[in-house]
Amino acid sequence: MTNNNEIRPANSDNLTIIEPKKGWIPVNLKEIWKYRGLLYFLTKRDIKVRYKQTVLGGLWAIIQPFFTMVVFTLFFGRLAKVPSDGIPYPIFVYAGLLPWTYFSNALAASGNSLVGNANLITKVYFPRIIVPASAAMAGLVDFFVALSVLCIMMVYYNFIPSIGLLLFPFLLGLTFLCAVGAGLWLSALNVQYRDIRYIIPFLIQLWMFVSPVIYPISMVDKKYQWLLALNPMGGIIKAFRASLLGHMPIDWNLLGISSVIIFSMFFSGIYYFRRMEKTFADVV
Repeated sequence: MTNNNEIRPANSDNLTIIEPKKGWIPVNLKEIWKYRGLLYFLTKRDIKVRYKQTVLGGLWAIIQPFFTMVVFTLFFGRLAKVPSDGIPYPIFVYAGLLPWTYFSNALAASGNSLVGNANLITKVYFPRIIVPASAAMAGLVDFFVALSVLCIMMVYYNFIPSIGLLLFPFLLGLTFLCAVGAGLWLSALNVQYRDIRYIIPFLIQLWMFVSPVIYPISMVDKKYQWLLALNPMGGIIKAFRASLLGHMPIDWNLLGISSVIIFSMFFSGIYYFRRMEKTFADVV
């Protein structure tokens, strides 16, 4: 019996009616902990499937952000002369691509996760929220592999992290929550409207260009910079650069705005996902 349902006695002594609960349906953390083995299995499976029968295997986790950095450096750094807050453009853009690549891949994977696991969802019961969460968790392996390249670049360009590096786990956690929160919305909508799978790549492409990946926030007039923080990845990317490279103080105002929006997106995503969860097995 799941906490999505309530039991209402019927007129007959031998009949019990099970109905969906109304209103807020909370997440049963004990139940998720009970199914932690499934969360681990799905995460491990997603990691293996991603590079199954590939020649380069896990090297793709490095190739994607590295060659994107090379292209951006040539076109935006050298040809367009986009400023980079006084630091070499290659490491500037790679430090922004690092969280962005993880976020975009995690969002795409979690947004399509329910439809991709339709056979599992229709056959057995488990907390459905595990599916988009495991898709986002699988991308963390690629993130840390790609992080090794940034460490090499920091040595090459002689960048020494400051005390702001202590904020790094918190920023990574916020990025994960942002990906899961948006993924919960998109995955639930994707079950109902299959157009969403076509919208997700387009959304990610637009989202990148309104995020300070290839340009610094300083290009925007200071009185309008808070608008960039309304894009939750805006404050996160700037804070990532400040935390890892230590070249500027962390903008707590922008980070605070982004954090509030991320938590709002995450909890609203949980609410909508839980409200729609009872229909997944029938529709998917």
